[in-house]
Amino acid sequence: MRKFAMIGWSQIKRIVAQADIVLEVLDARDPLSTMSRKLEKIVSNLGRELILVINKADLVPRSIAEEWTRLLRSRGYHAVYMAASKHMGTRVLRRKIKELAPAFPTVVTVTGYPKTGKSSIINALKGKHSASTSPIPGSPGYTRRTQLYRIDSKILMIDTPGVIPVDGSDLERIIRGSNPDELDDPVNPAIKLIERILKHNPLAFLRAYGIKEREPMKILEEIAIKRGWFYKKTHEPLIEEAARTVIRDYHQGKISFYVKPSYYKM
Repeated sequence: MRKFAMIGWSQIKRIVAQADIVLEVLDARDPLSTMSRKLEKIVSNLGRELILVINKADLVPRSIAEEWTRLLRSRGYHAVYMAASKHMGTRVLRRKIKELAPAFPTVVTVTGYPKTGKSSIINALKGKHSASTSPIPGSPGYTRRTQLYRIDSKILMIDTPGVIPVDGSDLERIIRGSNPDELDDPVNPAIKLIERILKHNPLAFLRAYGIKEREPMKILEEIAIKRGWFYKKTHEPLIEEAARTVIRDYHQGKISFYVKPSYYKM
């Protein structure tokens, strides 16, 4: 089973050490489940500024995104929300970066779990007018030479997103740390994901697939039947493919789901 390309904690430390400000990208649908305590400890130990970026805010009501932002700020974090893929909230993020910058130009890096939209944030910050300035010697990343981009006269950005190892729940580790198409057993995590979604939105699968069922295995069977996916020999519903579809559709925002901040206060 091949994993998404993630870099190790030693490399994350080197990236953080090269920056002044670290953006930790969270999923607006459940920010607390996508926060990394280990990353935050590294940032704190190195004396860097941390900004929590609640991304994918277009997948939740605006009031929920605002409530999450207030909650995280009340806990002492610098937090903003945005929808990077739609270039919404980019100006707010730039203002927050400049507000916390120890000096100019300031260097920013983007980190977070897989599938939180780090690359979208990098692209949103870059815009159309950014340009590569120079490689960072000895930097880790997906290319041999990590580039430093000039966002504007006051902000420089390391262009390689630090895709950190998922240190959250077992479910988060599986659905974010692995490609759903290459999971040996996609059914069990899909069932757990369905249960989690239904807890917060009982109508999620009715709206996404037109399925009224509430039992996870039956939901997977109905998805397979609707799509015409069957085992050739037994003609039973191909639930593995349905499971992969649920995980994939969750990441793509096709299943309506979000956690209210009040859930964690219960």
